[in-house]
Amino acid sequence: MRLMLLVGALAAVVVIAVATSGVTQVVSNSTNPAAVGGLKLMSCNAAIGPWDAGGGDKGRHDASRLNEEQRNIVARIISIGQERKLPPLAWQIAIQAGMTESGLRPLNYGDRDSLGIFQMRPSMGWGSPAEVIDPTYAINKFYDVLLKVPDWETKRPGDSAQAVERSAYPDRYHNWEAMAAFLLGELGQVTDPAGCGAGAGQFLLASNAAGVAIQFTKEQLGEPYLWGGNGPDAWDCSGILVKAFAAAGVKIPRVANDQYEKGGAHLPVREAQAGDLIFWATDTNNPRTVHHVGMYLGGDEYIHAPQTGDVVKISKINWNYYELMPLAVRPGV
Repeated sequence: MRLMLLVGALAAVVVIAVATSGVTQVVSNSTNPAAVGGLKLMSCNAAIGPWDAGGGDKGRHDASRLNEEQRNIVARIISIGQERKLPPLAWQIAIQAGMTESGLRPLNYGDRDSLGIFQMRPSMGWGSPAEVIDPTYAINKFYDVLLKVPDWETKRPGDSAQAVERSAYPDRYHNWEAMAAFLLGELGQVTDPAGCGAGAGQFLLASNAAGVAIQFTKEQLGEPYLWGGNGPDAWDCSGILVKAFAAAGVKIPRVANDQYEKGGAHLPVREAQAGDLIFWATDTNNPRTVHHVGMYLGGDEYIHAPQTGDVVKISKINWNYYELMPLAVRPGV
């Protein structure tokens, strides 16, 4: 097992954020229906920005290289999304797909019979050649198909783009994540596309849940590592976190790569707070290669069950380690 992890300090404030079609409402109310079992939960998708780690500066730089034609396509994607009352996440997915497939240009050529912004193939039922080249038709068609993708609202934007496009190179849609998030603010006037506040990290998943999970994990300090260990006297890296969050009433998957993909809301790793999970992988572009997980404690420290021959302990995170995944996970969100 390889190591390293992260998190910030717990805030005293209880926040509930509800994002609906681009409108964010933040309330402080312990009787709100979103509070389940005493846990105040956020409803937001931190995976769409604003981006800090690999985000803001990169997004601004990439967007600055777009020409007028490309920016007009982005504006069309946003305006059609607004007309259809789709949330900013949908716009971001379309921007990332269009940039990846055509450079945001209505191309009249492509691989085999692929055409237009999204390189749709008439032979595969996307429409006639004239239709798929037309930006208005193509954008609406993209949205039509996106809305049929199961759970697209909770996936990372690039993964939803791949579900629509079905590319042989699924990870490349992530390359334009930062640029698309930046454009949502610049052209779409979306100041908080995630619905998580100015920077996802300023709100906690559920301060009570995080606190309980942290306390449980610290009580296991010094206990031995055991591959497949579920306690109560020996643990592996993911097993201890399953029990920690179960103690707080939050269910997460058993193994580390599933915890990364399905364990909660994603947010930039450098915006993680106490109780968030951080991960390491042999290939940071492929979540299935995640091999280690820990719980961030704040102050550049994380708690984890490292490897055979070691014990549950607190370590310092190396933010520049090449295996550190770019996203943290906030369970319970």
